[in-house]
Amino acid sequence: MPDRSSDLLVFAHRGGSERHPEHTLAAYEQAIAGGVDGIECDVRLSRDGHLVCVHDRRLHRTSDGRGLVRRRTLAELQELDFGSWHSNPAKVLPLEDLLALVRDTARPLRVLIETKHPSAGSRQVEPLLHQTLRRFGLDRADGPDRTGVTVMSFSPLALARIRALAPELPRVFLMEFMPPGLPSRRLPFGSGIAGPGIALLRWRPGLVRRLRARGYPVYVWTVNSARDLEYVRRLGVTGVITDRPGFIRARLNAAVAEPPADTADSHHGRPR
Repeated sequence: MPDRSSDLLVFAHRGGSERHPEHTLAAYEQAIAGGVDGIECDVRLSRDGHLVCVHDRRLHRTSDGRGLVRRRTLAELQELDFGSWHSNPAKVLPLEDLLALVRDTARPLRVLIETKHPSAGSRQVEPLLHQTLRRFGLDRADGPDRTGVTVMSFSPLALARIRALAPELPRVFLMEFMPPGLPSRRLPFGSGIAGPGIALLRWRPGLVRRLRARGYPVYVWTVNSARDLEYVRRLGVTGVITDRPGFIRARLNAAVAEPPADTADSHHGRPR
């Protein structure tokens, strides 16, 4: 079970990609075993209409393939190696397989799912995601054993679509830059959780206070160093999305306030 010595939620970014290749079953299994509160994934559409856990539009960074993810069928994607660039060979992870892992986990676990936009056929992503979640009984605020799904996007239109399809699901509006008018108004229609990047919060630290004052939880990405963790804790964020869930959980459990002398581990990835 997660150690609740801290109320700060810890989400494993792409499964926690420090020790295992991102978006692989091994990465998620280790993160879950390490006691995270939840896991995060990106989903893209294959040519034949399957949702797969892949971050980039193109295949070359995380696999031995080339070209666009959306131009490959699921069977063709499964022929590629999505792991040996990092450590060990691995297959592409269909979203259904990840949800099955969550279903079989013997404790409540939240899943943050980011739909990727813009892309060709992007209007199909949210309806297909909704259909998939319904098959697993995860299209409501809390599914079996209080397991739940939260949908995230940088696209207000995508969040509005998922709100229309599954109004009970929590939704995160992701932010890399300050949206025009945000300091003086609410989040875009369809979203109820703010998702700023760590770089944005260093530029606009007062943003968290304003968002929390309006009742919004705040999930910040991507928090990988002790320095960044202590910074967002002081700001009062609700949760952190991290490539290093074991490291972050250990820091929280130890309640270490001062960053280590070596802060070279800080890097600010983005879940886009």
